Amino acid sequence: MTAPECTVLLCDDSPFVRRMMRDILTEEGVTRIVEACNGCEAVDRYAENRPDIVFMDIVMPEKTGIEALTEIRERYPDARIVILSSTGTKSNLKKAIDAGACDFLQKPVEKERVLEILRRV
Repeated sequence: MTAPECTVLLCDDSPFVRRMMRDILTEEGVTRIVEACNGCEAVDRYAENRPDIVFMDIVMPEKTGIEALTEIRERYPDARIVILSSTGTKSNLKKAIDAGACDFLQKPVEKERVLEILRRV
């Protein structure tokens, strides 16, 4: 599956971050992008859309990214979730990997790193 054919779920409480990620992805030709602004919405949107890849912030209202990641991976073990964080501490990275994240992106995100992960995952 090429990048344009995949479905991407963007989960971040910041509209600015979601818009920036959407711009990077649409520039690459991705046309199926679903958004969520909190952890609860992320879980619901995943179930509704079964995206090929998820980019999820750690710090979000209602349910953290780690909580949403854990819940999604319990229901859908094949889920490919990349954690985004501006608080890129080793403990957050460890929690994300332990919960089943397939990769970790430090904010502010770099376009080339996003595209590298999109192509690889």
